[in-house]
Amino acid sequence: MLVVTTDGVPGREVAEALGLVRGATVRAKHIGTDIVAGLRNLVGGEVKSYSSMLAGAREQAMDRMIEAARALGADAVVACRLETSSIMSGASEIVAYGTAVRLK
Repeated sequence: MLVVTTDGVPGREVAEALGLVRGATVRAKHIGTDIVAGLRNLVGGEVKSYSSMLAGAREQAMDRMIEAARALGADAVVACRLETSSIMSGASEIVAYGTAVRLK
């Protein structure tokens, strides 16, 4: 499955737009990670456990979006976007969305 952030696929023509597809996941922080993050906040630098958690969440959201596109018979997803929002203290939602298309 080809996934692009552009409105089309360079060198290919869109034969049919199949509709909006999306995938989402919600991840919560771990108390141990919060302690490490608090210490990291004092000295600066990357909080690798958060980076890893969010990278995994983005991949899961993308995988779910691609699964939805395949279910529609799509060849590609165009105009793909990722959004993150805090839904409660200590938990974030990651959403991947775009337009499922068939290519000529």
